[in-house]
Amino acid sequence: MRRIEELTRKELIQLKKTVDEKYEGYKKEKLALDMSRGKPCKEQLDLARGFFDNIEPLISEEGIDCRNYGVLTGLKEVRELFAALLEVEAEEVIIGENSSLAMIYDTFARAFSHGVAEGAIPWGKLDKVKFLCPSPGYDRHFSICEFFGIEMITVPINEDGPDMDLVEELVSTDESIKGIICVPKFSNPTGIVYSEDTVNRLAAMKTAAEDFRIFWDNAYLVHDLSDKKPILKNLLAACKEYNNPDRAYIFTSTSKITFAGAGVAVFAASKNNIAYMSKLLSIQTIGSNKINQLLHYRFLKSVDGILEHMEKHARILKPKFDLVLDIFERELGGLGIATWTKPEGGYFISLNVLDGCARKVVELAREAGVVLTPAGATFPYGKDPRDRNIRIAPSFPPLEELEKAMEVVSTCIKKASLEKLLEEKESATTIY
Repeated sequence: MRRIEELTRKELIQLKKTVDEKYEGYKKEKLALDMSRGKPCKEQLDLARGFFDNIEPLISEEGIDCRNYGVLTGLKEVRELFAALLEVEAEEVIIGENSSLAMIYDTFARAFSHGVAEGAIPWGKLDKVKFLCPSPGYDRHFSICEFFGIEMITVPINEDGPDMDLVEELVSTDESIKGIICVPKFSNPTGIVYSEDTVNRLAAMKTAAEDFRIFWDNAYLVHDLSDKKPILKNLLAACKEYNNPDRAYIFTSTSKITFAGAGVAVFAASKNNIAYMSKLLSIQTIGSNKINQLLHYRFLKSVDGILEHMEKHARILKPKFDLVLDIFERELGGLGIATWTKPEGGYFISLNVLDGCARKVVELAREAGVVLTPAGATFPYGKDPRDRNIRIAPSFPPLEELEKAMEVVSTCIKKASLEKLLEEKESATTIY
């Protein structure tokens, strides 16, 4: 099919009539499909149904009664398991409660109340704190930054990570830029993986702020969809290599491995950072849920056990991603009104429509019974400067619902694009 922008005004009007009829047909179906978040589906959650089979005895390998208080930084065997997964030392790991997002929030809170190290100025005492936010990015990162009054600086994201020339320029001269927050592997929502060069430059770059920190939300470190399995360089190792060992704050969890609401969260950093964080953490808690930690260890067993389990997730997820990509290609390919990523892992597809059309597409989809992530959510302050990016989350709906939802979304993209192009043609032919 020809690119829509090449059509005459008459052809555009005729095509719009056909698209409008299809759209009204969807509205009459009274659909109720929610794709607003990247949640695991029931079949994925069922993969962990054997989780509670080995609940007794509730005694760790070191003989700790997991029903009682204590063990601030996590059970030894659990720290060792996730240290092996992250390729760090067990002494560089803290095991938390169920949410890595909560860990990120708490880490910000401690930085604001007590600073990031002994003797460091608490960020809350500074006139201004800024953070670099590679975008499109994760809306909940932006929400946390906004909650703490952090000024967010949008940094464009490329195929290999954030625009590092811009990042290096910004951090080298502005002491109020205290960090960068990002999802480095199968980035939310673009699905890109930071290159080795990007990781090295983040670790090595000169920063005006001595207390600069990289909030490395490695949520999708084992969430591959194909056999390609791209490798993300170890940030902590890179920071040590370039003599900035305390720069890295690494977060992950089993939320999309076992149970989304009842996994274990993991924090990894230098031993200096772990010692300091443990001191502050000891005021907040006597210890996290050791029963949950123990059950995770017994269920997952090893790094190989985790990878084998994630292959089962991939077998459920990949057909959904393939379906979305097939429908986009069939319905939108060659029209020149949309582009989309083809991720090798993670939970999202990043869809770009014509400039100025994303909010309209999301609104049209909602009116037709399909709820998407709000337009603009993938940028700081909810403001996409080009109003074009939409995050697609294929994981939760069953295949038949997903197929219908993507057909609706494709129709909404055509409808919004045709309205925009017709309006532009009308404006171009108006004589003043």
